[in-house]
Amino acid sequence: MRHSTMLRIGPVGFRVGSDWRGPIAALEALYRDYPAPQDGIPDFNVRLFAARPWRRLVRPSVHIGGDFVIPDAAPLPLAQGLLAAEMAMNLQMALGQRRYLLLHASAVERDGRALLMTGESGAGKSTLAALLMARGWRLMGDEFVLIDPQTGMAHGFPRLISLKNDAIEVMAGEVEDARWGPVLTGTPKGTIRHLVPDARAIAAMDDPASPALILFPGFGFAAAAREVPQAECFVRLTQASTNYVTLGEPGFDALTRLVRGTPARAIDYPDTATAIATVERLWDELA
Repeated sequence: MRHSTMLRIGPVGFRVGSDWRGPIAALEALYRDYPAPQDGIPDFNVRLFAARPWRRLVRPSVHIGGDFVIPDAAPLPLAQGLLAAEMAMNLQMALGQRRYLLLHASAVERDGRALLMTGESGAGKSTLAALLMARGWRLMGDEFVLIDPQTGMAHGFPRLISLKNDAIEVMAGEVEDARWGPVLTGTPKGTIRHLVPDARAIAAMDDPASPALILFPGFGFAAAAREVPQAECFVRLTQASTNYVTLGEPGFDALTRLVRGTPARAIDYPDTATAIATVERLWDELA
């Protein structure tokens, strides 16, 4: 490809190639503090390309490719090239990750223990993870949590935090000195802006943590919290994993161990202050 860069997020390395310089420049600026893949060898390759040569210049349209693809995926306009790159890296993880049990979840860490948060789109897990980061927790990721089938430890994947719509303004008031990506309007999920994780999250991204609490947050409801039985938690997490079936027995064993060894709660909250207070209370109850 005409332009390319390499980076590592947690234990996973990527090589991103593009027909345009813009998306690569954006990645290099926002991921400038991230290391290169170990030994210079990426785990996954990503391609951002024009389906026809003239599409590089006339109404440029970005198609997503790489080691793993979805053939009928709709292209994005070049103005959303950064989003295309992020989606392409996530796609490689979702379809190709075999070393770890992959959970679509956000995670933060305190004192060597991890808080995992998962739920449907719009549940607020990314915003909640970013808010906790701003309050001293170490961000492990807002998109994926990687569970090692051998050890049961959670490994971080602290990519750019993808904030949407109203969450952008909320976080802008919380992290005044943070670095941000461009405002991307008209995306399939509305307005998106990427927040760069803080220095601690990047510096410690190779440090795993022991899962200590699983939360299923729900935004927009009256404050409530309930214990989630193990059977319900197991089913929910199978739905949140993109490679549980592919891993077979190791995936089943890893998820079973996670559910049996980690308490789970479902929380509802009407605003961020209530969410933070609820999380802190539940965390203190673990002691």
